[in-house]
Amino acid sequence: MTKARVSTIVLTAAMLASAAAAYGQAPNLAFKPPNSELPNPYRTLREWAELPKGMTWPAITGVQEGPDGRLYVLGRCHENSCAGRTEPSVLIYDRHSGKLLDSWGSGMFLFPHGFLVEKDGSIWISDAQAEGSKGNQVFKFSKDGKLLMTLGKGGAPVDAPDSFNQPTSIAIAPNGDIFVAEGHAPSYGNSRLVKFSKDGKLIKTIAKKGRGTGELMGPHNLAFDSQGRLFIADRGNNRIVIMDQEGRFLDEWRQFGRPSGLFISPDDRLYVADSESWGPDEPGWKKGIRIGSAKTGKVDLFIEDLESTTEEHSGAEAVGADSDGNVYGGVVRRKMLEKHVPISTTAQK
Repeated sequence: MTKARVSTIVLTAAMLASAAAAYGQAPNLAFKPPNSELPNPYRTLREWAELPKGMTWPAITGVQEGPDGRLYVLGRCHENSCAGRTEPSVLIYDRHSGKLLDSWGSGMFLFPHGFLVEKDGSIWISDAQAEGSKGNQVFKFSKDGKLLMTLGKGGAPVDAPDSFNQPTSIAIAPNGDIFVAEGHAPSYGNSRLVKFSKDGKLIKTIAKKGRGTGELMGPHNLAFDSQGRLFIADRGNNRIVIMDQEGRFLDEWRQFGRPSGLFISPDDRLYVADSESWGPDEPGWKKGIRIGSAKTGKVDLFIEDLESTTEEHSGAEAVGADSDGNVYGGVVRRKMLEKHVPISTTAQK
């Protein structure tokens, strides 16, 4: 190993330890940043999907293929807030051509954040801010925007198990139970999970704010694997936390960087969007989408972000993949919907 390489490793370790001390968390020294140098077998498209007439690109906070094969996208309006704005929050696309097929949700939300499309086509959205009697709630809609269920009390949070403080994500367990994550930077709210039955009855709260084993600091996204394990993007702690459906701690993974978004395909392929690394949050780790196995935790591929080494938050916060193998990144600060197409596919066309 060259002296230059040794110096780089020592410097990176020092940066990690220094940043961790500043942020009051354990340094992420278990995995140095080589997984930012993995293969990227994708070609990225950034101007491929159309918008409603007169609309500019919003901050994209959710993207997922529906059971009908269409691509469902959640936007947080052009100013990264929908308060007082009229753009539709839900955009529905032909995933092949990028043609806009439908849109809805104008005026429904303040800060649309969490997004989930169920196997039956139902759509879940969380509103992670509050103003007056609006916000801090989770909604279930039909695919065409009809309200089916509401969880939480609208407005400023109150200290109650079924009252949310910045709900960030929703996941549905195999038996239909509903899991809601809450807590967002900078205050991180309650930093916990709330579990409901499929008909919306409160079952229990899970975890608490903290940096210890099984604790959470701003859980930003949720996803279930094929075993029914719950993966939590514990972004404020630079890790993925894995729990069972009763909230018992199973494992934590740090090799995917600082996770903002999670998507797990039916074959347990794990896609993790890291939009906040490189700067003080996770020094030395490039921003981008890391792809690996939800079974083993091995990281295989890395789609590097356009601004992977800027200290400013950038890149995809939301991530999804479709049945054709395309990977989608929902970008907040730069306001775009990225499509990453397998190079082997594009070569055949």
